[in-house]
Amino acid sequence: MIGTGKLKSPGARRGGRGNRVSLIVACLGLLWSLPSPAADPATITFSLDFPNSNPERYSIVAQSDGHAHYECSGKISEDSDDRETYETEFTFSDATRAKIFALAAQAHYFSGKIDSGNRKIAFTGAKKLSYKDGQHESTAAYNYSTLPVVQQLTALFQGVASTLEFGRRLAHYHRYQKLALDDELKRMEDQAIRGELIELQAVKPVLHEIHDDGSVINVVRARAQRIMDLGNGAGASR
Repeated sequence: MIGTGKLKSPGARRGGRGNRVSLIVACLGLLWSLPSPAADPATITFSLDFPNSNPERYSIVAQSDGHAHYECSGKISEDSDDRETYETEFTFSDATRAKIFALAAQAHYFSGKIDSGNRKIAFTGAKKLSYKDGQHESTAAYNYSTLPVVQQLTALFQGVASTLEFGRRLAHYHRYQKLALDDELKRMEDQAIRGELIELQAVKPVLHEIHDDGSVINVVRARAQRIMDLGNGAGASR
């Protein structure tokens, strides 16, 4: 007996395959159109090891998106032998971030020798500058460099570290030794006025806490406010 079911024509079968191919192509196109995962930001790291100084070691990691990380190891205060490891996150101002990465580019991302090689120069700490992105990674160590761009980067990072060290000490004094805040803030204000501190906004939270603390004497609170005013809208001060 001949079956009653209808046979599909060759053309219909080819149409089915064509539809499946079209569907696969459409799916692949959709996948290709999806945004790719964002690349990790490029990073520049400055570190300094200087035994018998305070801090003895610190590092600053600057990302191309402005995010930054500071970590140090040193005495909790100048009049104490107790040590601590301290770290904090902050955001670079656009001006300073742009300057850091522009100087790194001029220094060829530290891909060659940057140390002067002059062993008669006094030791000022073992320094390293590193660059890393999705395709490149390089590190250069030095005590002193004759390259102007490296000198500028070193001075910039050291100025940022000085600012963050004031923040570290102020946080300690505010919690444990409020009578020491006046002298510390005087030194900080003097250095800020002379343009020796960079990225004052990075320590604004601790300055704000001191300013808002009614148990701190008014002259100290006023000085904290003046320093915050110096940092408002300021990025790299030199």
